[in-house]
Amino acid sequence: MKFFIKSRDYKLWDIVEHGPFVPQRSKAEWSADDRKKMELNCKALHILFFTFCPSIYENMSSCESAKEVWDKLEVTYEGTDEVKETKIGLLILEYKNFKMDPEENIEKMFDRFSTITNGLKGYGEAIPEEKLVRKLIYSLPESWDSKRTAIIEAKNLKTLKLDELMGSLLTHQIMKKNKEDEKKRE
Repeated sequence: MKFFIKSRDYKLWDIVEHGPFVPQRSKAEWSADDRKKMELNCKALHILFFTFCPSIYENMSSCESAKEVWDKLEVTYEGTDEVKETKIGLLILEYKNFKMDPEENIEKMFDRFSTITNGLKGYGEAIPEEKLVRKLIYSLPESWDSKRTAIIEAKNLKTLKLDELMGSLLTHQIMKKNKEDEKKRE
């Protein structure tokens, strides 16, 4: 939603994030700047209300500013600051304890890892890519020791991108599976 509003007009997002703007004088006394800000607020409200299903609209329709709507949405769907801190704490704990499950394939492991790290990023706790790469490498099970060692020796972990690591791990997984299938056929 945030990116959609920004893409329409970056000033709209300022109104949503930093509003509410309500001129402290009668409409007849509004300056051109006052009118512009009220117009932006109305546009932002329109975008927000247009995206709501009927039940959410009912809960938000009494709000008079885009800022008020956004704040109410945050509390409703993300929780209070205390709830957010608890969620962040749980995500950090999940991240610290993250390991690839023995029956998990690389895709599922990466999906689970991404859910955790994207959750943290959504709460403003982004983790640098170098740390993500290292965490993933050391989260692999013992059966992946040779691949882990090969990556550590062959690649510069400070510059290795997460997608490159995933490509390498997926390739290894495919080759490993192919080898297992060949043994079964023999």
